Amino acid sequence: MKTIGIIGGSGLDDPDILTSPQKIQCTTPFGSPSSTVLSGTIGDVPTLLLARHGRRHQFSPTEVNNRANIKALQEAGADCILATTACGSLRREIARGDLVILDQFIDFTRFRHNTFHDSFADGAHHTAMARPFDEALRQALIASAAELGLTSHPNGCVVTIEGPRFSTVAESKMFRLWGADVINMSTAPEAMLANEAGIPYAAVAMSTDYDCWKEDEPPVTWEEILAVFRQNADNVTRLLVKTISRLGGCGE
Repeated sequence: MKTIGIIGGSGLDDPDILTSPQKIQCTTPFGSPSSTVLSGTIGDVPTLLLARHGRRHQFSPTEVNNRANIKALQEAGADCILATTACGSLRREIARGDLVILDQFIDFTRFRHNTFHDSFADGAHHTAMARPFDEALRQALIASAAELGLTSHPNGCVVTIEGPRFSTVAESKMFRLWGADVINMSTAPEAMLANEAGIPYAAVAMSTDYDCWKEDEPPVTWEEILAVFRQNADNVTRLLVKTISRLGGCGE
């Protein structure tokens, strides 16, 4: 049976999701991951959990060591990764609390290490990225959300900004014109690095706000985002548990 890795986003990294969690200390050529990797089970499926921003949310989006996070999960035995993230909605039909099963991303970050191959001294490395989210994992998330009766969207393009600031109105409207459906500060380069490492990766995004393009309401605050987290985090946890049970270890 294969092992599933979970990368938990802000407020979505509760270790209680695991049965009999144990700490795995991982060191990587790229430094230390954001948190100790926890190893346990969900049902009878071996599962690993890593907190993207650290257990105390001590790492800003730019500070997150994405390369170490992906490598730590790989070294701990993850055969695929399910990631969770909070996002702002860029579409009126994606309401607060809705879940979006991502299928595309736009990278609008500026200061992050986005490859394991800083040098081509050992040969050129150009990773295909046309379909960055694994379709089998996506379909498992979509089917599980439907079975649970969760309000979800089966497709969505996320634009990842550098942060930690939120967007200007002009930026938010530009991202809508680009075709982005939601916005966050985490999917890039995480998804890119998982693909480089050859690890199937999928992500579920929870909509917490309407960013600032929707000018008939005040711009979002961090406190309001946290309130939506608390109201809907259980839905994401239920979705992960159902999906991992369905996968039975990534199809085996």
